[in-house]
Amino acid sequence: MTSIESVTLDVADLTAADRFYTAAFGLDTQLRLRASEAPTTGFRGFTLSLTVSQPATVSELIGAALDAGAIPLKPAAKSFWGYGGVVRAPDGTIWKIATSAKKDTGPATRQIDEIVLLLGVADMTASKRFYVDRGLAVAKSFGRKYVEFATASSPVKLALYGRRALAKDAGVAPDGTGSHRLTIDSEAGPFTDPDGFAWQDASR
Repeated sequence: MTSIESVTLDVADLTAADRFYTAAFGLDTQLRLRASEAPTTGFRGFTLSLTVSQPATVSELIGAALDAGAIPLKPAAKSFWGYGGVVRAPDGTIWKIATSAKKDTGPATRQIDEIVLLLGVADMTASKRFYVDRGLAVAKSFGRKYVEFATASSPVKLALYGRRALAKDAGVAPDGTGSHRLTIDSEAGPFTDPDGFAWQDASR
């Protein structure tokens, strides 16, 4: 089974990005940073989601991110599926922090249960086939709307979403050009998928 060990974000200022992610989310081995000036504009075609156990923890992490310099895209709010909000990190990466729980069961923590990488794709059928052909097993599939892969032991989980739908969920316009400023670190790499997302060998 393919495992995503981490994701690498290309950032303009390594020191500032490291400071932000330490203060905001306390992420460790699942997130790597690399200095890059690759041109990029608008929506980069992906989001990273942090799944947590309760609304208080959502608010705690979003508050920490805003204090560290993030920009709010969607304020934390209740919805039919739970509670969550979206922020844009200073380096431009979009993060969604969410829980399926409707009520708190204890004090807020900074515990992150899952990290999910959502790739916005142009053709769901083609992208799903591409990843299945490379050994990823489908865990959930909702037609041309959403695909989630079975990566139970993976530090980072992978899902596909239509690009326009993903941008809408993040609260941004779907248009964007240039680099994704993202590389996926896995033993399955190296390759580039139909939407231009690059995978590399996790040992690099």
